[in-house]
Amino acid sequence: MSFDIGKNIHLTIFGQSHSKAIGAVIEGLPAGFKIDMRALKAFMARRAPGQKGTTARREADQPVILSGLVDGRTCGSPLSMMIENKDARSADYKAFSAVPRPMHADYPAFIKYEGYNDIAGGGHFSGRLTAPLCFAGGVCLQLLGQQGVAIKAKLVSAGGVSGAKMKACIEAAQAAGDSVGGIVECCITGVPAGVGDSGFDSLESSLSRMLFSIPGVKGVEFGAGFAAAAMKGSQHNDAWCFDKNGTIVTKTNNHGGILGGLSTGMPITFRVAFKPTPSIALPQESVNLETGESTVLRIKGRHDPCIAVRAVPCVEAAAALVLCDYML
Repeated sequence: MSFDIGKNIHLTIFGQSHSKAIGAVIEGLPAGFKIDMRALKAFMARRAPGQKGTTARREADQPVILSGLVDGRTCGSPLSMMIENKDARSADYKAFSAVPRPMHADYPAFIKYEGYNDIAGGGHFSGRLTAPLCFAGGVCLQLLGQQGVAIKAKLVSAGGVSGAKMKACIEAAQAAGDSVGGIVECCITGVPAGVGDSGFDSLESSLSRMLFSIPGVKGVEFGAGFAAAAMKGSQHNDAWCFDKNGTIVTKTNNHGGILGGLSTGMPITFRVAFKPTPSIALPQESVNLETGESTVLRIKGRHDPCIAVRAVPCVEAAAALVLCDYML
């Protein structure tokens, strides 16, 4: 089980969806950096539950700093924080210890941990753990901002539709007791050429690993992505040229800002596909692990009709952690 990642910026996340608290420890931050807590809390609020059209679970997600800050500045010690879980309803999940929910980690976790896994709220497999991820990523966003790097993501599709139709699609699914998936698109600007590495530590590999740690992610593509498979080389190749300032750029950006695992100086672009929320109100087929019989599962509780909505800042946070790890 691994809940730590990074080399220069090393992140450890701890907790479960319904544990007393969740949190993070960040090592490697430069000393003397002043964190804008107001901006950080505003960033985390974009992910927080209780927003209209999301889960009804009410969590303030107020970070409590345990160590690593003196007068608002990093002091060289690991920055550690926690977020208390105050609105957990563990009783809603009692039945799932015997009847695994479709498309959740309930069954494989039952096997791996021999039945001792925490089922409440999904335990440590829950999207709740993206709250400390956003705290850590939010700090890294501020560090990168000082170097002229900007990371911005947005929801571009939900339930197969885009634009103004997305809201109605999500609301219709929620009213029907169902859910929809979505696609989040991200663009990173200000990264100079040559950031990253080759082989297993390529920039794409590192970004993908971090992005796939966000619960619900089922696909990641860079630049033209899967569409490149249907293109000819003459269509897909990005021609090198000089811009008006004499900087080497490409005329198009099908490569998504990364070649050979290294940044090219062009905007780094990628898209992340999120599956529909598996917890839906409609009846679903499952099995009873205690009786060995098939059964019908009816899930109660509070769930997002589209997890991609609150995942937008999570994508930004994940990307910021990777870029900060490479650039510091």
